[in-house]
Amino acid sequence: MSLARGLYSTALTLLSPLIWQRVWREHDDRHSRLERLGILPATPAAAPDRERPIWLHAASLGEMVMMASAIEALRRRYPLRPLIVTTMTATGAAQAARLLHTPEGTPELAPARHHYLPLDFPCSARRFVSRLRPALVVLVETELWPNLIASCARQRIPVSVVNARLSPRAFTRYRKVGALMRETLSQVSALTAKAPEDLERFIALGLPAARGKTVGSLKFELEISPQAVAAGKGLREQFQGRRVWIAASTHEGEDALMLDAHAAVRARHPDALLLLVPRHPQRFETVAAQSASWCESRGETCLRRSHMSVLVGDSLGELLALYAASDVAFVGGSLVPIGGHNLLEPAALGLPLLSGPSLENFSEIAEVMTAEGALQVVDDAEALAEAVITLLEDESQRQRAGQAARERVARNRGALAGTLQQLEDLLPLSTR
Repeated sequence: MSLARGLYSTALTLLSPLIWQRVWREHDDRHSRLERLGILPATPAAAPDRERPIWLHAASLGEMVMMASAIEALRRRYPLRPLIVTTMTATGAAQAARLLHTPEGTPELAPARHHYLPLDFPCSARRFVSRLRPALVVLVETELWPNLIASCARQRIPVSVVNARLSPRAFTRYRKVGALMRETLSQVSALTAKAPEDLERFIALGLPAARGKTVGSLKFELEISPQAVAAGKGLREQFQGRRVWIAASTHEGEDALMLDAHAAVRARHPDALLLLVPRHPQRFETVAAQSASWCESRGETCLRRSHMSVLVGDSLGELLALYAASDVAFVGGSLVPIGGHNLLEPAALGLPLLSGPSLENFSEIAEVMTAEGALQVVDDAEALAEAVITLLEDESQRQRAGQAARERVARNRGALAGTLQQLEDLLPLSTR
């Protein structure tokens, strides 16, 4: 083990009490916590090489949603190979369970299953890789776990990083551990970046230039299921023609701003409904209580299904349906210094977009959407209320912005084909 990775592993061990706190909170009853130590059923050693699994790791819910099309494509292209999907979070696990369900009538597909990613202790990483025996590892965005990647390199298992992105802030942070990053990236077999500047940053950190290419963002490959659209239509019918705006993926500190904005919207349009959807499920009850208190102070109703002023989205997997039931979408994590969240889900549904100024994680997409007239950036609750009121009142402007958003998503598709070609270079279809 190199000095850099040894120091990293030591630091990880010292931080293990805090790490296990997080693991305990993210637990769900369908999985043993021992998975976090790399303990899981082993792939039979006698299994033919062509039946060794493909392992895909996406950290959380947003990444899992983004990878839906890629997961479906991988299962179709490598039907004999089991697909193993790992996540870090419980919300990601729930989405994985939905995506990995094998429809009836498709017995030709090898099984797919989910596990939690092991913590990146050297022994846990080695144990997990040895038991899984993957033919190919696919890591999404910036899931660069040094011990895990080193374990794959030791067993000559190709590792691909897809939809790779690295913000200027993250790049500065990674440069502080330059030796560790150089070692880790030197063991990556291939990397597809979402933008040229992302690729340049990875090369500057130590990725061999010949192993990287830019293919665009997989986020644009999002497919909205007819079921989500139908569910949204059903909800909209329940709202009986009311004006509806959604504040999605909100963080602590934003919910109160949403309610302040909604007060101004309601003053202009008393029938207006706010769909308030916190980013993290552990905040559902807190935000519901906060919203209920706000409604009661105004003599209004805040329920989760009825004629209400605020509806709090408190169920996993409902966000696309709630978007589809809305007229205008505000995407959170942007009026607090988080960096923003996925603008493309409401864009693909043809909704006009609103966001705060903290958009570092989606700067390229935000610039494109702003230039197209699909996205307005607001600085505070007052500006948000004004933008919502304008869009709710001006149907032609609302339709123009929504159509621009939808068309921009359609024009930027194509990253999936480039990503799949790179994976096929590492794992030829002839071995499927």
